[in-house]
Amino acid sequence: MAASMDIQMDQLPSDPLLHILSFLSFRDLINCSFVSRRLNDLSKHNPLWKSLCSKHWLLTEKERLQSGESWFSLFKQYYKDLGRYIQYYPVLKKAWEQLKSFLQQRCPRMIASLKEGATEVELNDIEAQIGCRLPEDYRCSYRIHNGQKLVIPGLMGSMSLSNHYRSEVLLDVETAAGGFQQRKGMRRCLPLTFCFHTGLSQYMALEPAEGRRMFESFYPCPDQTSQDPSSVDMFITGSCFLEWFTTYVHNVVSGEFPIIRDQIFRYVHDKSCVATTGDITVSVSTCFLPELSSAHPPHFFFTYRIRIEMSSSALPEAACQLDSRYWKITTSDGNVEEVQGPGVVGEFPVMTPGKVHEYASCTTFSTPSEYMEGHYTFHRLANKEEVFQVAIPRFHMVCPPFRQVVPSKASTSFTPRIDNRHDDYDDDSGDFCGDGDDFGDLRGINMAALEGAWCPRHI
Repeated sequence: MAASMDIQMDQLPSDPLLHILSFLSFRDLINCSFVSRRLNDLSKHNPLWKSLCSKHWLLTEKERLQSGESWFSLFKQYYKDLGRYIQYYPVLKKAWEQLKSFLQQRCPRMIASLKEGATEVELNDIEAQIGCRLPEDYRCSYRIHNGQKLVIPGLMGSMSLSNHYRSEVLLDVETAAGGFQQRKGMRRCLPLTFCFHTGLSQYMALEPAEGRRMFESFYPCPDQTSQDPSSVDMFITGSCFLEWFTTYVHNVVSGEFPIIRDQIFRYVHDKSCVATTGDITVSVSTCFLPELSSAHPPHFFFTYRIRIEMSSSALPEAACQLDSRYWKITTSDGNVEEVQGPGVVGEFPVMTPGKVHEYASCTTFSTPSEYMEGHYTFHRLANKEEVFQVAIPRFHMVCPPFRQVVPSKASTSFTPRIDNRHDDYDDDSGDFCGDGDDFGDLRGINMAALEGAWCPRHI
């Protein structure tokens, strides 16, 4: 009779089993713990949970040593507190850490304005107060930092012109709840930001009411052509809180938004929007100002920031002075306008090797998109008869997607963003069974959820 070739689990060496277990998600690792006592013991192996703690909670060895806990215990502690946010937490926590690290070096006074995270009880109380559920990604972010104190400059960016200033504070959840809207045209909308100077806020729709999509963020703008005072146009800034916040953070930490006088300015620079003529390089960044714009009637306000730089390797005799500007403006409906005049914003900058001259100007259009291009005329300081032109690259100005909200009527839209909702958390409270009692704090995991103003034209 042939000897049995069956191999028992207890006879297998630990190293290959641990290697296999290292590829499992924490959910599958927990499920494996109920297969046998051997796998139950191996599934608590500390290095397995070190990688899971790093992946889901961004914990470091230093933090583990400070806690005095094992990696397995740390995972259970964090899951007990933040488990409902596990699909959002690492993304939002990383964004917050990147933002704080950047601000510490470039805008340190903003760090002091950040508030500690809200508690679950506080967030639950806010939901009861406003009678609406807060989205899970919003709650998760506010567990990390409960917005900022009401100070200037605001964390969510600034914009400044000669006669206009805006700086948006990221509201704490209590202040936001105080501004929760129930009025017709803005029902079930929670403010995310606030500017003291303009009264401007970005809002988030907590329910799909009055033509808005659930959880999308927007700037409201009264429809001045409607006889209904509750008719509101909305410039859409995000499809959900996670997208809205992480996109902004990326623009800050990547250097997309310039830092001017210790403030984040929300100019956007297209990397292709650079032109070099001889020793002089011109680049342009732009910004749409919703507080000075309207969709009905169509009036779209943009500001642009131009940087003129002479190469440091240019010869001294290349020094020159700007005399005039020429613009060719093309709107999305095909209309073309040409503008020319002396200097730039009343100045005639002199360019020498290595010098940089920057200025901001603004323009308005009656179409939602347009582009500008042109050139500057310079003369050499050493020879005023030597006149030459420097190209200004074509730069596009496109307002955010907007939608008209007319209560009790069908809404019209212009290139609205696709709704990208996240699944709501729903505790299925199904207990694990078996002899893996050490996993008790992780019982009830929901597997499905876990996966988952005025301004002159063309100055």
